[in-house]
Amino acid sequence: MNAVVTGLGATTPLGGDLPSTWSALLAGESGVSRIEDAWAGTLPVRIAARLRVEPTEVLDRMEARRLDRCEQVALIAAREAWADAGRPQVDPERLAVVIGTGTGGVLTLLGQDDVLERSGARRVSPRAVTMLMANGPAAVVSLELGARGGAHTPVSACASGAEAIALGLDLIRLGRADVVVAGGAEACVHPLPLAGFAQAMAHSTRNDDPAGASRPFDATRDGFVIGEGSAVAVLERAEFAAARAATVHATLAGAGITSDAHHMTAGHAEGQVRAIRRALADAGLRAGDIDLVHAHATSTPHGDLTEAHAISEAIGLHAAVTATKSMTGHLFGAAGSLNALAAILALRDQVVPPTINLREQDPQIKLDIVTGGPREVRAGAALADSFGFGGHNACLVFQRETGERGQGGPS
Repeated sequence: MNAVVTGLGATTPLGGDLPSTWSALLAGESGVSRIEDAWAGTLPVRIAARLRVEPTEVLDRMEARRLDRCEQVALIAAREAWADAGRPQVDPERLAVVIGTGTGGVLTLLGQDDVLERSGARRVSPRAVTMLMANGPAAVVSLELGARGGAHTPVSACASGAEAIALGLDLIRLGRADVVVAGGAEACVHPLPLAGFAQAMAHSTRNDDPAGASRPFDATRDGFVIGEGSAVAVLERAEFAAARAATVHATLAGAGITSDAHHMTAGHAEGQVRAIRRALADAGLRAGDIDLVHAHATSTPHGDLTEAHAISEAIGLHAAVTATKSMTGHLFGAAGSLNALAAILALRDQVVPPTINLREQDPQIKLDIVTGGPREVRAGAALADSFGFGGHNACLVFQRETGERGQGGPS
């Protein structure tokens, strides 16, 4: 049994909603800029991909005050996705929410710790716990929609958003839900994460070239750029969507989840290959059926090369490959769901956004990477990769037409 995607929503460094984000992706715009806050002056990293539209410009003032920034962006994206799906009339017991995150309400956690140290326990907010807890975004969305079929929170670093969508597929296949609102959310642009990633040599230090800092697959790449935002999809049991004549963006045909058990931060191609192949098998497809790969491709020297080897082995070299973190930065817990939404829109519109800043492709990487502008394609199936610290691998397969099975090329 497959699930269909009937609603999409996002707030990102490129736009306050999905249409503006998609337009910016196709135009090859960068959402990365210099951090002008005074606290960034002493950091080795002074660039980030911050939200294009502040949540406080969208949410009610009192509503915004009660939510951590991570919860705010999840709510904004979920509302857009729910509206895009036509606000399905569904039994609350058959409606579930799955919102993944990497760090949850870390801004609240760190901010309230400052309050505690500076002013004492009585000055700590009574909402601190509900704002910092990792399950906060899923809880907030479930309250918004009245979802009583479960509110779940995968926390698997940068694979969290993709794993959330995979769990949504499982809930529908197991007969536990007719509709699932699934995706990821992240908001952690703060001195501590920036300093930590810099110390780990994972973050780009191209402070003098913010727009050009994130350069997946480029020979001169030196790390990712931290980003923030949320991307959410509405998944439905195919029969349920058909009964209400819902508009379908794509079919979620399969998912593959593995773990490397290899290294805390260095991904392993073998584990990624297994995840890709599991996703293909789950979808009933062969490698040659995949026309498009939306790569995880964070712009780290090791990560991009490892993933390129995995794609080459599991899919081959025939598929068009794109890496939109070159524009959005790395949204961590929301990265996988944003990858998924970009893959869905590429299938729907038959056009692939470019990978920007790719000036000299790493000679060890032989993939057909889309660069220089958007590419029109005839694509029936797409793979979206997501890999996270801890050895988490989550891959999703989408098809353009519900129920279609390609004949494929070589496997």
